[in-house]
Amino acid sequence: MVAFPFNPRDLQRMLKRMGITIEELSALRVTIELAEGKVLEISEPQAVMVIRSRGQPPMLYVIGEPKEVEVKPAEAKEEAPFTEEDVALVAEQTGVSMEEARRALEETGGDIAEAILRLQEKKAG
Repeated sequence: MVAFPFNPRDLQRMLKRMGITIEELSALRVTIELAEGKVLEISEPQAVMVIRSRGQPPMLYVIGEPKEVEVKPAEAKEEAPFTEEDVALVAEQTGVSMEEARRALEETGGDIAEAILRLQEKKAG
């Protein structure tokens, strides 16, 4: 075992003079989302520290065993590609009910002009 020549308090003072601060975090879990869509998770990390040095971006230091975890895709909230104002406009321009206008917009993927043309063709034909 090698003896460290500084006591912890002296080491902290020396680091502070050099512009380095170390903040220890009490993290329960660390999750890293990788660019290729994989996720690494460190459950119960032994240590998590943020090391800040003058003129440098902060460094994150994590000690623990990373494991690849499977991520369940978030349920995508499907939003209509049109608004209620769009529905009202189509209904007003074609003289149909709001329900018919909404159906036409759904069929055309929210394309207002296409929905109006389809409804006008239905009325004429």
